Formats: sequence, structure tokens, C-alpha cells
Amino acid sequence: MKKSCKYCGRIHDSKYDCGMKPKRKKQGNEKDKFRWSRKWREKREQIKQRDNYLCQICIRKLYDTYNQYTYDYLEVHHAIPLEEDFDRRLDNDILLTMCGRHHEMAERGEIPREVILDIIQEQEDG
Repeated sequence: MKKSCKYCGRIHDSKYDCGMKPKRKKQGNEKDKFRWSRKWREKREQIKQRDNYLCQICIRKLYDTYNQYTYDYLEVHHAIPLEEDFDRRLDNDILLTMCGRHHEMAERGEIPREVILDIIQEQEDG
């Protein structure tokens, strides 16, 4: 059956590919794919284990800590953002376990990068 093509305006068979149809863009980017990768899930678990499943900001009573031993809603923070240096995404020396509240503060820059890197160094040496 012949139809008018909505991409090129010509009339041709409905199953014919005129080449004018835009290519579908792949959803997500490298950063999004990484967040769901097996490598990241394993690394995240290693870092939580290294940090004894505790928020490393709370345990040091820094930045308005409510509870010193926070072990709920833990996340692993990249001290150096993925956008800045994607190649270091799995390096232990830039990863730290934090509760959700402190992770958001770190993402907004309310906890200085130097403080986070110092804590990571303590954890790596410890």
C-alpha cells in the first residue's frame, strides 16, 4: 500500500524506508549506564564495607549531625564528580559512605571537597 511519507513528503510503499526518518537517539548517557552497572554495585558495597556501614560524616559529628551512628539510607559519594573525571569513577580514594542528608549537602558543596578527601584518606589508611 502506498502512502504519503511524513518525513520526505513523497508517496511510496508504507514499508519502504526513504532514509529521511530521524534516527532514534539512545536513552541515557555513559554516566546513567554506570549507575546501574554491576561494577558500580560491587564497588559501592566494598566502600560501605570499608566504612563499616556507617555515615563517615555523622560518625565524626560534622555538619549538623543528628545521630552519630547513622547506618540507614547509606549512599556512596564521589568526591570528584563523574562529570569532572569519569575515568576515576571506581577509585577507592574518591569514594565515601554517607547518609542521604550528608550526601545531598556534599553534592551542593556545603561540605568542602577537601574535608571529604581527608576523611577518605583516613579510611584508606585505617
